[in-house]
Amino acid sequence: MAALATAEACDTNTALLGSGDLRVLPPIFQIYGQCRAFSGPIVTLKVFEDNVLVRQLLETRGEGRVLVIDGGGSMRCALVGGNLGQLAQNMGWAGIVVNGCIRDVDEINGCDIGVRALASHPVKSSKKSIGEKHIPINIAGTLIREGEWLYADSDGILISTSELSL
Repeated sequence: MAALATAEACDTNTALLGSGDLRVLPPIFQIYGQCRAFSGPIVTLKVFEDNVLVRQLLETRGEGRVLVIDGGGSMRCALVGGNLGQLAQNMGWAGIVVNGCIRDVDEINGCDIGVRALASHPVKSSKKSIGEKHIPINIAGTLIREGEWLYADSDGILISTSELSL
Protein backbone atom coordinates (compact mmCIF):
# COMPACT_ATOMS: atom_id res chain seq x y z
CA MET A 1 0.00 0.00 0.00
CA ALA A 2 1.34 3.43 -0.90
CA ALA A 3 2.01 5.63 2.10
CA LEU A 4 -0.06 8.75 2.51
CA ALA A 5 2.12 11.67 3.65
CA THR A 6 0.53 13.25 6.72
CA ALA A 7 1.75 16.77 5.86
CA GLU A 8 0.27 16.53 2.36
CA ALA A 9 -2.95 15.07 3.77
CA CYS A 10 -3.27 18.06 6.11
CA ASP A 11 -2.53 20.51 3.28
CA THR A 12 -5.15 19.02 0.96
CA ASN A 13 -7.84 18.39 3.59
CA THR A 14 -8.17 21.70 5.42
CA ALA A 15 -11.98 21.41 5.42
CA LEU A 16 -11.78 18.01 7.17
CA LEU A 17 -9.32 19.44 9.70
CA GLY A 18 -11.71 22.33 10.34
CA SER A 19 -14.71 20.06 10.81
CA GLY A 20 -12.90 17.61 13.09
CA ASP A 21 -13.29 14.73 10.64
CA LEU A 22 -9.48 14.75 10.37
CA ARG A 23 -7.58 15.15 13.64
CA VAL A 24 -3.88 15.40 14.48
CA LEU A 25 -2.51 13.67 17.57
CA PRO A 26 -0.15 15.88 19.59
CA PRO A 27 3.55 15.30 18.78
CA ILE A 28 4.26 13.26 21.92
CA PHE A 29 5.04 9.87 20.36
CA GLN A 30 8.42 8.27 19.70
CA ILE A 31 8.92 6.25 16.50
CA TYR A 32 9.76 2.53 16.71
CA GLY A 33 9.65 -0.45 14.35
CA GLN A 34 10.88 -0.75 10.78
CA CYS A 35 7.81 0.84 9.19
CA ARG A 36 8.24 4.59 9.57
CA ALA A 37 4.94 5.15 7.76
CA PHE A 38 1.83 3.02 8.24
CA SER A 39 -1.94 3.32 8.08
CA GLY A 40 -5.10 1.32 8.49
CA PRO A 41 -8.48 1.02 10.16
CA ILE A 42 -8.33 1.47 13.93
CA VAL A 43 -9.00 -1.11 16.63
CA THR A 44 -9.27 0.54 20.06
CA LEU A 45 -8.27 -0.69 23.49
CA LYS A 46 -8.27 0.98 26.91
CA VAL A 47 -6.07 -0.56 29.61
CA PHE A 48 -3.95 0.63 32.51
CA GLU A 49 -0.63 -1.07 33.28
CA ASP A 50 -2.07 -4.43 32.15
CA ASN A 51 -1.37 -5.98 28.73
CA VAL A 52 -3.44 -9.20 28.72
CA LEU A 53 -6.03 -7.67 26.37
CA VAL A 54 -3.23 -6.29 24.17
CA ARG A 55 -2.05 -9.85 23.58
CA GLN A 56 -5.63 -11.08 23.02
CA LEU A 57 -6.20 -8.55 20.26
CA LEU A 58 -2.78 -9.05 18.64
CA GLU A 59 -3.44 -12.80 18.50
CA THR A 60 -6.29 -12.09 16.06
CA ARG A 61 -5.73 -11.48 12.35
CA GLY A 62 -4.60 -7.90 11.92
CA GLU A 63 -5.60 -7.59 8.25
CA GLY A 64 -3.71 -4.30 7.95
CA ARG A 65 -5.40 -2.69 10.94
CA VAL A 66 -3.77 -0.47 13.58
CA LEU A 67 -4.17 -1.20 17.29
CA VAL A 68 -4.52 2.04 19.24
CA ILE A 69 -4.01 1.51 22.96
CA ASP A 70 -5.02 4.09 25.53
CA GLY A 71 -2.72 3.11 28.37
CA GLY A 72 -3.58 6.23 30.33
CA GLY A 73 -0.18 7.71 29.52
CA SER A 74 1.42 5.56 32.22
CA MET A 75 5.19 5.83 32.44
CA ARG A 76 5.50 3.09 35.10
CA CYS A 77 5.60 -0.04 32.91
CA ALA A 78 5.53 -1.25 29.30
CA LEU A 79 2.36 -2.45 27.55
CA VAL A 80 4.10 -3.85 24.45
CA GLY A 81 7.40 -5.72 24.25
CA GLY A 82 9.37 -7.61 21.65
CA ASN A 83 7.20 -10.74 21.72
CA LEU A 84 4.03 -8.73 21.10
CA GLY A 85 5.76 -6.73 18.36
CA GLN A 86 6.71 -9.97 16.62
CA LEU A 87 3.19 -11.34 17.13
CA ALA A 88 1.68 -8.19 15.58
CA GLN A 89 3.99 -8.54 12.57
CA ASN A 90 3.19 -12.24 12.15
CA MET A 91 -0.58 -11.67 12.43
CA GLY A 92 -0.66 -8.91 9.81
CA TRP A 93 -1.15 -5.77 11.90
CA ALA A 94 0.02 -2.56 10.19
CA GLY A 95 0.97 -0.89 13.44
CA ILE A 96 0.47 -0.18 17.12
CA VAL A 97 0.08 3.20 18.81
CA VAL A 98 0.54 3.16 22.58
CA ASN A 99 -0.44 6.00 24.89
CA GLY A 100 2.07 4.54 27.31
CA CYS A 101 5.39 2.71 27.14
CA ILE A 102 6.97 -0.18 25.27
CA ARG A 103 10.08 -2.25 26.05
CA ASP A 104 12.51 -4.48 24.16
CA VAL A 105 13.14 -1.55 21.84
CA ASP A 106 15.85 -3.31 19.80
CA GLU A 107 13.51 -6.26 19.17
CA ILE A 108 10.60 -3.98 18.22
CA ASN A 109 12.89 -1.99 15.93
CA GLY A 110 13.59 -5.27 14.12
CA CYS A 111 9.89 -5.91 13.46
CA ASP A 112 8.34 -5.06 10.11
CA ILE A 113 5.53 -2.97 11.59
CA GLY A 114 5.10 0.61 12.75
CA VAL A 115 5.03 1.37 16.47
CA ARG A 116 4.49 4.67 18.25
CA ALA A 117 4.72 5.06 22.02
CA LEU A 118 5.42 7.76 24.56
CA ALA A 119 8.68 6.15 25.73
CA SER A 120 10.38 2.89 26.64
CA HIS A 121 10.37 1.35 30.11
CA PRO A 122 12.04 -1.90 31.22
CA VAL A 123 9.30 -3.06 33.64
CA LYS A 124 6.61 -5.42 32.33
CA SER A 125 2.92 -4.78 32.96
CA SER A 126 0.58 -6.65 35.27
CA LYS A 127 -1.54 -9.55 33.99
CA LYS A 128 -5.02 -9.03 35.44
CA SER A 129 -7.00 -8.92 32.16
CA ILE A 130 -8.60 -5.60 33.05
CA GLY A 131 -9.60 -3.17 30.30
CA GLU A 132 -12.12 -2.43 27.57
CA LYS A 133 -11.95 -3.34 23.88
CA HIS A 134 -13.59 -1.64 20.90
CA ILE A 135 -14.70 1.53 22.73
CA PRO A 136 -14.13 5.23 21.99
CA ILE A 137 -10.87 6.36 23.63
CA ASN A 138 -9.30 9.73 24.27
CA ILE A 139 -5.57 10.24 23.80
CA ALA A 140 -4.12 13.63 24.71
CA GLY A 141 -7.47 15.34 24.11
CA THR A 142 -8.17 13.57 20.81
CA LEU A 143 -11.22 11.32 20.52
CA ILE A 144 -10.52 8.09 18.61
CA ARG A 145 -13.23 5.63 17.59
CA GLU A 146 -13.03 2.01 16.48
CA GLY A 147 -13.17 1.80 12.67
CA GLU A 148 -11.72 5.26 12.01
CA TRP A 149 -8.47 5.45 10.01
CA LEU A 150 -5.00 6.19 11.32
CA TYR A 151 -2.16 7.54 9.19
CA ALA A 152 1.33 7.79 10.68
CA ASP A 153 4.67 8.87 9.28
CA SER A 154 7.74 10.75 10.47
CA ASP A 155 5.76 14.02 10.58
CA GLY A 156 2.95 12.84 12.82
CA ILE A 157 -0.21 10.84 13.35
CA LEU A 158 -3.60 11.61 11.83
CA ILE A 159 -7.01 10.20 12.76
CA SER A 160 -9.71 10.34 10.08
CA THR A 161 -13.38 9.43 10.25
CA SER A 162 -12.99 7.77 6.83
CA GLU A 163 -10.27 6.46 4.55
CA LEU A 164 -8.37 9.26 2.80
CA SER A 165 -7.42 8.98 -0.86
CA LEU A 166 -3.86 9.54 -2.07
